[in-house]
Amino acid sequence: MPEPSVAVIGASKDRRKYGNKAVRAYHENGYKVFPVNPREGAIEGMKTYRSLEEISEPVDFVSLYVPPALGLKMLPAIADKKPQEVWLNPGSESDDLIEAAADLKLRTVVACSIAALGIDPEEIPEK
Repeated sequence: MPEPSVAVIGASKDRRKYGNKAVRAYHENGYKVFPVNPREGAIEGMKTYRSLEEISEPVDFVSLYVPPALGLKMLPAIADKKPQEVWLNPGSESDDLIEAAADLKLRTVVACSIAALGIDPEEIPEK
């Protein structure tokens, strides 16, 4: 069975940020990780994608670490990937985003995707 894949939108080089902790947590749990950030070259040794459109492979899950307004703008590209779930992490969710995602038939989960892996994000080292 192929490893599941996840696009972490708002991935960060800053190891204190949840957008970095998610990259590490997913990677350590056997996921193929696609860090998405238009301003970074590589994150945790992984190629970083400027946008979802640059990812040529299937994406099983999307985990958002961007403000709701930016997430709304990205919804069409997210829908094009046909992920099984879109995780709206704390701070990335809004009623408008949830409603627009539903209109695009996207299954959203409003929760911390790191915690859903069974990991306390506060326990992920920052160094």
